[in-house]
Amino acid sequence: MPDAVAVVTGYLRQALAAVGRPVPVVSRVPNPRPLEFVRVERVGGTRATVVSDRPRLDIHAWAATESEAHDLAALVRALLDSIPGVRDEVTVYRITEVGGLMWLPDDQSGSPRYALAVEIHMRGRALSQ
Repeated sequence: MPDAVAVVTGYLRQALAAVGRPVPVVSRVPNPRPLEFVRVERVGGTRATVVSDRPRLDIHAWAATESEAHDLAALVRALLDSIPGVRDEVTVYRITEVGGLMWLPDDQSGSPRYALAVEIHMRGRALSQ
């Protein structure tokens, strides 16, 4: 099955840049930590069929203020509605929100952060030999 985190981070980098918000989109919290960034993390999910996967992803948006973190998370949420299609040679069938925007200040730093959770249904691809 394809790496859902890689597919979504790549898509969001391009989509955010296209709307004038070229923030880092990563799978791990960077060190040093920028004021504004988005992290995508796989936290589970299930194989939907023998040829498709339905991973659950947590998406967190950090920013300098609570309002800016909210707005970045809301923008990411809206952009994800357009992810179905072929992304980096992976077919994305649909995305389903399973947890809406939630205020979640960073427990390490207290930095403003919002989160949401989605399931993304994607087709697998042949394993390399």
